[in-house]
Amino acid sequence: DARYFTKKAVDYSNERVVFGRPIGSNQGIQFPIAAAYAELEAADLMARKAAALFDSGVDCGAEANIAKHLAAEAAWKMGEACMQTFGGFAFAREYDIERKWRETRLYRTAPISTNLILSYIGQHVLGMPRSF
Repeated sequence: DARYFTKKAVDYSNERVVFGRPIGSNQGIQFPIAAAYAELEAADLMARKAAALFDSGVDCGAEANIAKHLAAEAAWKMGEACMQTFGGFAFAREYDIERKWRETRLYRTAPISTNLILSYIGQHVLGMPRSF
């Protein structure tokens, strides 16, 4: 979903012209997309690391949990950047932005919530006491 939002936001920011120039030339549009993209790439790397460990038969619980957390956050942030890029048009059905944005929120909740992932990292990775 983050890649979907990236493509939509970048394409629209290059196509939409206001005051004689594409809106993507404005830092207020460009920077949130770029920041969310950086987080997306970090999530992708962690997911690949977790997959490589799993394929090697090595314990990958920490990496898998971190990858899920980073991917959910990256998708949400790119969804937010895309919503802001489209402005009011993000709610128009023909763009499919609002629907996908709503669906993307699910990743922060299910199948494992962000809080459970953070609890796992705190307890099993960082050696902190159980938080619940």
